[in-house]
Amino acid sequence: MLLGVTGGIAAYKACILARRLVEAGAHVRVVMTRAATRFVGPDTFAALTGGPAYTDPFEEPGAVLHVRLAREADLAIVAPATANVLAKLAHGMADDLLTATLLEATCPLVLAPAMHTGMWEHPATRANVEALAARGARLVGPEAGPLAAGDEGPGRMAEPEEILRVAEEVAASGRDLAGVRVVVTAGPTWEPIDPVRFIGNRSSGRMGVAVAKEAFDRGADVTLVLGPGTVEPPPGPRVVRVETAEEMRRAVLEAAEGADAVVMAAAVADFRPEAPAPSKLKKELGPPEVRLVPTPDILAELGAERRARVLVGFAAETDDALEAARPKLAAKGLDLLVVNEVGRPGTGFGAETNRAAILAADGTEEPLRDRTKAELARAICDRLAALLRPSP
Repeated sequence: MLLGVTGGIAAYKACILARRLVEAGAHVRVVMTRAATRFVGPDTFAALTGGPAYTDPFEEPGAVLHVRLAREADLAIVAPATANVLAKLAHGMADDLLTATLLEATCPLVLAPAMHTGMWEHPATRANVEALAARGARLVGPEAGPLAAGDEGPGRMAEPEEILRVAEEVAASGRDLAGVRVVVTAGPTWEPIDPVRFIGNRSSGRMGVAVAKEAFDRGADVTLVLGPGTVEPPPGPRVVRVETAEEMRRAVLEAAEGADAVVMAAAVADFRPEAPAPSKLKKELGPPEVRLVPTPDILAELGAERRARVLVGFAAETDDALEAARPKLAAKGLDLLVVNEVGRPGTGFGAETNRAAILAADGTEEPLRDRTKAELARAICDRLAALLRPSP
């Protein structure tokens, strides 16, 4: 949970909310505006949550703090949410750590407004609230009651227990894969030529890791079969580390027993050396002759089993991506095929974004377009949820 605290007298209630969130089992990160520190000190939140309360975007030299906080958050709550922060969020301003973090975040957002009645009822505030609600923010309160300076009326922040109830409701609504067992593969495979050299590819594992994180955040029981990529697995999923295609095959087939879905995002090598040398090949002996043989087609093997599980494959193509990928959908018995257009800067292996399409066995398609790996992971899990739990 990301708890944003802004500059209002109701900031003292945010301390109670932080405690309630921790008691409910949440891992809470607090971000405060500078005005909020005039009402409550960061050390109070640090003591309540067991972690630092952040106030400065440059608090961790060398780190992009607002990006890290945004990507770690499963749910963001702003309590109190002043008229000022509502205006900033509505208009996409990012002039402090809290607003920069929320502009980067893609998780659900709960807002607990708190301000004087005149500010709450002002047309500008009403327009900002409507804009935020239209973009999916959930508002809780404000309530009518005593306000600062002896006034009374609507504008009082909702009680911490009510904010917690709404936060739990919002968190639960995003767990549409609860109880579902999902196997995800990620990263490359390395096929040894000799003890120090291998045949591999440029996959970093970012895409598969993003899918594993998204599925886990939505309640799935996730097993991540991870090749030797360059990214670390997210906390939560069960991780099985492998190196070669055959190791990945064995791990996937074992994990797939009883699984509801398998998402093969790994870039498994198509070929391997037939007979890896037992010792390092010496340069002075000249170029070695390396005979290549096919590696196992794990996805086709799963598709041939015809079990009641959803199969998702990935295809990396450089030319005529959709036309090149469509035959693979039926040939491998897939429910979904994610087609990545690679071979140009800024997309595909190692990049933060993909130019991708999603093809489905039912004939529906999501066209090629650029999106972040997190956005693509969300779209894949949306399709998984729809296939595993179709609407009546």
